[in-house]
Amino acid sequence: MIIDRAEVVVTSPDRNFVTLKLTTDDGLTGLGDATLNGRELSVVSYLRDHVVPLLLGRDAARIEDTWQFLYRSAYWRRGPVTMAAIAAVDVALWDIKAKAAGMPLYQLLGGACRSGLLAYGHASGKELPELFDSVREHQEQGFRAIRIQSGVPGLVNIYGIASNARFEANAGVRYDHEPAQRGALPAEEDWDSRAYLRHLPTVFEAVRNEFGPELPLLHDAHHRLTPIQAARLGRSLEPYDLFWLEDCTPAENQEALRLVRRHTVTPLAIGEVFNTVWDYQQIIREQLIDYVRSAVTHTGGITHLRRVLDFAAQYQIKSGMHGPTDISPVGMAAALHLGLAIHNFGIQEYMPHGAKTNAVFRQTFTWDNGLLHPGEQPGIGVDLDLDEAGKYPYAQAYLPFNRLADGTVHDW
Repeated sequence: MIIDRAEVVVTSPDRNFVTLKLTTDDGLTGLGDATLNGRELSVVSYLRDHVVPLLLGRDAARIEDTWQFLYRSAYWRRGPVTMAAIAAVDVALWDIKAKAAGMPLYQLLGGACRSGLLAYGHASGKELPELFDSVREHQEQGFRAIRIQSGVPGLVNIYGIASNARFEANAGVRYDHEPAQRGALPAEEDWDSRAYLRHLPTVFEAVRNEFGPELPLLHDAHHRLTPIQAARLGRSLEPYDLFWLEDCTPAENQEALRLVRRHTVTPLAIGEVFNTVWDYQQIIREQLIDYVRSAVTHTGGITHLRRVLDFAAQYQIKSGMHGPTDISPVGMAAALHLGLAIHNFGIQEYMPHGAKTNAVFRQTFTWDNGLLHPGEQPGIGVDLDLDEAGKYPYAQAYLPFNRLADGTVHDW
């Protein structure tokens, strides 16, 4: 199976996506997701200008060798652009190999370890009535685990909360569904950690009183707290039995999580912005986290993320793969196959894509009673409709950024 064609497809149905399509000389095709939210064209250039010329004429069956070649021959290693490009190649090759074998990818990865993948949805509201309505809507959609994001008194626009001011700029799409806003400049939001720390425990108390003790609840602090603030938050949320607290502090400072761990038993999920197993070495070895948050798309593909998760399994740390709408249906399908096959699966983030995206990427996964399954079609189970993709050219878009009350730029 020799690779004789490689295409980088950029399309923007409900948001921007970058997809690599590989074709072999015997007509097999494979898809890989290379989307890097807000910096999409950097990966497009990396693929078109540097990676595609290296793929033509290579044996598509040599997945590990190709991964090592692309990683080591670049010399400048790691980082989100490099690892997203490698991930796209890796997933496309796995897609081809599974099609050649005539079976769904998870079978090549060792077969299913479970009948389906528990997924969590994103409920949000500026105030409690709106938040409660959002939780109920997600329960009606079948979600059995729900992330809770709430407005904070005194703050107008913050991460994870629908903002009417943003709807028109983003063609009517809910802000908490896709925060990357189309336009020439990133949107500015506001932040106050003290107000957030005072308010959030009251939100979870109200949610528990309304929905009872059994519903698994999650929350994303989204890198905005210092280590001591994160420790305080984790402790204050202990009475409400969170499934996890996500990205409680910027994890580039690995040692910071030691302080958080000393002060709270709230489970911690970290790694959404990590790209390699080396980013995780210390925090897995020292058991400073409970869930690995990386996406297949940003972490070198199935080949490399499985290495991370196998390492994590030695310490009873589970998967919690990143899966909002900036992961394309191709990346989501890859995550579902990997999650079905590994033993230490924890939970899968899931935000349904819009109708236009689903027309561009035709999928075979199922959603039933709160569980996802990638389906039984050979390969990863996604087909790309190039005619549909061509209807939606790239649209410049940026993720927002935060400023404090005094004007200081802050983590978003």
